[in-house]
Amino acid sequence: MDIGVHTPPLADESLEDALAYLADVGVDAIEPGVGGYPGDDHLDRRASLDDEDAQTELRGLLEEHGMRISALATHNNPLHPDDEQAAAADTELREAIRLAAQLEVGTVTCFSGLPAGSPSDETPNWITAPWPSEHAEAHEYQWDVAVDYWGDLAAYADDHGVDLAIEMHPNMLVYEPHGMARLREETNDRVGANFDPSHLYWQGISVTDAVRFLDDAIHHVHAKDTRIYEEQAREKGVLDTTAYDEAADRSWLFRSVGYGHDESHWKDLVSTLRMVGYDGALSIEHEDSLTSSREGLEKAIDLLERAVFRDQPGEAYWAE
Repeated sequence: MDIGVHTPPLADESLEDALAYLADVGVDAIEPGVGGYPGDDHLDRRASLDDEDAQTELRGLLEEHGMRISALATHNNPLHPDDEQAAAADTELREAIRLAAQLEVGTVTCFSGLPAGSPSDETPNWITAPWPSEHAEAHEYQWDVAVDYWGDLAAYADDHGVDLAIEMHPNMLVYEPHGMARLREETNDRVGANFDPSHLYWQGISVTDAVRFLDDAIHHVHAKDTRIYEEQAREKGVLDTTAYDEAADRSWLFRSVGYGHDESHWKDLVSTLRMVGYDGALSIEHEDSLTSSREGLEKAIDLLERAVFRDQPGEAYWAE
């Protein structure tokens, strides 16, 4: 298990400068954006695809700094009711899959996407309750759309030997572990989770129980914390539409690792991930409005360095 960083917080730096900095602070892997919301500041997907020279240069740069790529990130909405937006997101995903295969990176991180509530709707619709009954009907329509799309994309990913790691994210169809398991069951095992605990905390989900439930369906992990502010939550709940930069008025905030849950919690989460066989990167995603990118990353790295297991477990000699 190693420590990685999702690189958009360092977008104002060149890839070479970002790698030098990250290697210096103890990072082993990067998760660069190649499209969608993460952008492509550190890895231009279109310029690198099918270009052996560009890929060789990238490999050399990674080797120079003792770094690997844990996943390519393209988070967008391939199920969007606007055909142009959906097509653009689909192109990003398929090109990311091809590039991952060419770079021998086994994983693409992404969102499930979110359809409209009916064929005539124009806006994605996040449904959170089954009543009135038209909402339940809309939800099943959305799942029909999703299974049709993801079944085809999962087959495409399988052809290229690449896993699709979906971040369970509110305002997307798959936002919690049971939805994740349903999509995996209705497609193939290339579909799994980019396990980001930050979105689960504020939903009231036990992240260690979620890890055990998902088991070998976890393809990648984000290290990102959340702090729930009880005074605000008691007044308005956790479905909070207050802007993220109005920090004092929100029911919860994304926080740097250790500022939402303590070190013992993160050690428990790391241990549970090992129990289910996950031994990849903990890719730090910095979205803490109360810290700078570098300070937030460095505090997260410091805590995770004490939590991760570097070596494989030994024989249980005491059980013989």
